[in-house]
Amino acid sequence: QVQLVESGGGLVQPGGSLRLSCAASGFTFSRYVMSWYRQAPGKERGLVAAIATTGGSTNYANSVNGRFTISRDNAKNMVYLQMNSLKPEDTAVYYCKATAVRSLKDYWGQGTQVTVSS
Repeated sequence: QVQLVESGGGLVQPGGSLRLSCAASGFTFSRYVMSWYRQAPGKERGLVAAIATTGGSTNYANSVNGRFTISRDNAKNMVYLQMNSLKPEDTAVYYCKATAVRSLKDYWGQGTQVTVSS
């Protein structure tokens, strides 16, 4: 049974930091590209960051480049999103996604809420 479980969301003041975690199970983690998406109220879900199977390549949305860092630990089946210098516009539900390299099959987590507000 495939599971992606996000954690680490919460309420933070502008300029603060949060670290999101995604625990994966039920599939061969090292064969999947991992990514973080977010969806704000009334907006479409969009890509935040993605990381290749070995962690050697990453890419980021322009809006978070230089502030967010995606990483993964294949030994622990974990992917992380370090978020620094948070802004109110970063407020959204953040989702973890796994994409199989060959079949492009996707799995999604349930999401974790991040709220940036003073």
